[in-house]
Amino acid sequence: MSSSREKKAALNYHEFPMPGKIEVIPTTKYSTQRDLALAYSPGVAIPCLEIEKNPDDVYKYTAKGNLVAVISNGTAVLGLGDIGADASKPVMEGKGLLFKIFADIDVFDIEIQEKDPEKLIAAIKAIAPTFGGINLEDIKAPEAFEIEKRLKAELDIPVMHDDQHGTAIISAAAMINAVEIVGKKVKEIQLVVNGAGASAVSCTKLYKKIGIKPENIVMLDSKGVIRSDREYLPPAKKQFATDKNIHTLDDAIQGADMFLGLSVADVLTPEMLKKMAKDPIVFALANPNPEIDYKLAMETRDDLLMATGRSDHPNQVNNVLGFPYIFRGALDVRSTAINEDMKLAAVKALADLTKESVPEQVNITYKEKHLKFGKEYIIPKPFDMRLMERIPVAVAKAAVASGVARKPIKDWKKYAVELAERIGSGSKYMKKLTSRARRNPKRVIFTEANHLDVLKAAQIVHDEGIAIPILLGNKETILKLMKEISFEVNDSVTIIDPRSKNEKKRRHTFAEIYWKKRQRNGVKLLDAQVWMHERNYFAAMMVNTGEADSLITGYSRSYSRVVKPMLRLIGKRDGVDKIAATNLMLTDRGPLFLSDTAITENPTANELANIALMTADAMHMFGIVPKMAMISHSNFGASDSKAGTIIAEAVTYLHKNYPDLVIDGEVQADFALNTKKMKEKFPFSSIAGRKVNSLIFPCLASANISYKIMKELSGIESVGPIVMGLKKPVHLLQFHASVDEIVNMTTIAVVDAQAHEKNN
Repeated sequence: MSSSREKKAALNYHEFPMPGKIEVIPTTKYSTQRDLALAYSPGVAIPCLEIEKNPDDVYKYTAKGNLVAVISNGTAVLGLGDIGADASKPVMEGKGLLFKIFADIDVFDIEIQEKDPEKLIAAIKAIAPTFGGINLEDIKAPEAFEIEKRLKAELDIPVMHDDQHGTAIISAAAMINAVEIVGKKVKEIQLVVNGAGASAVSCTKLYKKIGIKPENIVMLDSKGVIRSDREYLPPAKKQFATDKNIHTLDDAIQGADMFLGLSVADVLTPEMLKKMAKDPIVFALANPNPEIDYKLAMETRDDLLMATGRSDHPNQVNNVLGFPYIFRGALDVRSTAINEDMKLAAVKALADLTKESVPEQVNITYKEKHLKFGKEYIIPKPFDMRLMERIPVAVAKAAVASGVARKPIKDWKKYAVELAERIGSGSKYMKKLTSRARRNPKRVIFTEANHLDVLKAAQIVHDEGIAIPILLGNKETILKLMKEISFEVNDSVTIIDPRSKNEKKRRHTFAEIYWKKRQRNGVKLLDAQVWMHERNYFAAMMVNTGEADSLITGYSRSYSRVVKPMLRLIGKRDGVDKIAATNLMLTDRGPLFLSDTAITENPTANELANIALMTADAMHMFGIVPKMAMISHSNFGASDSKAGTIIAEAVTYLHKNYPDLVIDGEVQADFALNTKKMKEKFPFSSIAGRKVNSLIFPCLASANISYKIMKELSGIESVGPIVMGLKKPVHLLQFHASVDEIVNMTTIAVVDAQAHEKNN
């Protein structure tokens, strides 16, 4: 990606569809005059008076209990330095986004134009009553230490400077596991810390609490080893000063068991790495480029255990493993602080979770055959859904045990279930699929690359490493459009015009192959030769012959027109009588599959059962366990309609022949999607008390209308229709799909192609 295009993409992301990344939305009704009277005057006076009588009722009647302030003065923003409060706002909004998608915590980002620590403390204290917790961010050291210390002492809500403690907690868990894996003991570790900022100081202090001896620690800043004979040392550095006769990193690294880098790129040389003790541990956490290149380090020492801050290497030390869940646990027990016991509880929970068997869904997401505790897996992956169930529980329990919880939890099992229910964000799920696609990108044909939106989508998946695009269409037109959007042509981008003279030989080859396969089914060679001039036929043959892994089509043509060539050339999977389509709806309650949204108009009982089975297969491919409802206008025989009878027959067949498949019906949609309601009214049902994640509709019209209403009125992102039942991973776009929809469908196509590769 060129720097100018990268800059434009970043700016567009933050500007559109509306400036920024977060918004405030109402959580209560506001449609009538009565609603407004309750929301504001005169009704709002009632809770105000209740809170006046009992201040703790502020948690009962307002959003305070789930609201965190992300606060910065812009003095140490990422690696950009002191860029000011205004310029820090995009980062603080981004932090708010992470709080919401990983832990369902609401955030107001607050940027304060104040560098004086006393005035900054006073400003934060003055606004603290608004919030249930405060996350300090990007405030420079050493002022950050005093600011956090004072606020923790003077406020009765949890306060944490994530730059300090987030990295400390995650890396400490990784350190515990790393030391165990290499067969050493924490109390014997000789530690070299390169960097003396907020993160380095906090990491080292936490490592000491875990057991590393002070005399075994050497810390360096930009001037070299921090020695006790240096003329002036601030308190934060003084506590780590050494009397040893060492002055440089080269001196300090001799015989060291562990290197912790929170500094700058390439400061640790291969020669230095060779001087470390047997089975060395290197945490090179400078971003974006670590203190030593990962590949270089691994080539230098074959006994090395290494972690970085990067997602493209094993063992990523990522703060998102910590802060959302730590605040979640603290908020849920109304903790007055985030104390050392809570931080250590998070460390232990992270370390312990790594040693457990990894769910297959995590293996699929990260394209791993079997993630297992060892040198390349010392810390959980960010998209491990178990984090939400484990870390907040551990933190909340520590808060209760240490006496800082004002609302102790009585039923911990119930709390864990409630936490799991909170992380249903569909967008987060799509991010997981994107991560999975990136780990093994496939060749995807874009049959309509002469359309600007299709080309923009191809550019995005190319730049983000999701897919290797093959562009079909008039080459001159495509090149002109590519120039318009700064889509650079290189060896990884192929442009093919099926109608051109250059493709004559390939057209004839494709026609011959297809004719020989179907000549006894009425196909004439001349017909096949004519068809190969059409992009959809040409693309389908490229997939059939292995010249591409998948294809995307349908942007400019009706669904029926693009399905026909795919059925002709690709064909149905063995055992499939009729193909079907499902839409993946990215809802706040989690991914929800709707079938059949595009193919079968009025399915029979047998066809309906097959649609359910194909949907279940698709869900398994995406790492989701199906919990399915066949929906209708009535519940379990309440109506003797034809649709109800067909559904009942399909369900009876599935229960008899596929007893392990969780499915039931017929049931109304509101019951199917309301776990409590379903359990109360129909406790006999196999989906009672279960969170349904797939709806099978009685006809195409109802399915298609439903997903489009959800998409347009509720703003729910839709991926699909996803074709099910074809032999190859071919996917069809909705007519004039948006760029984002095309990107999402391409991601699905890549994941599908990965599954095909694995199974064949």
